[in-house]
Amino acid sequence: MASAADQRTAVALAYGAADGAPRVVAQGRGLMADEIIRVAREHQVFVHQSTELVALLMQVDLDREIPPALYRAIAELLAWLYQVDAVSPKNNQR
Repeated sequence: MASAADQRTAVALAYGAADGAPRVVAQGRGLMADEIIRVAREHQVFVHQSTELVALLMQVDLDREIPPALYRAIAELLAWLYQVDAVSPKNNQR
């Protein structure tokens, strides 16, 4: 029987100027998911919680671009993040 810790999942995406689409650069369950989230927070990377989106992204192989079916969902999330970052107090101190 799987414990609650085994049910946690996390996926990390990266998107560079040379990439055609965001890529899955890390994914894991349980303790590995905890480590992905810890490292993201340690580097001040936003952690978004969406069980449905993570479940879909867990189906993408590591170092592969996300499928076109997920472009809109990821684009909307990125647009929201850029907007939040633009009005963040830390950016107004420059």
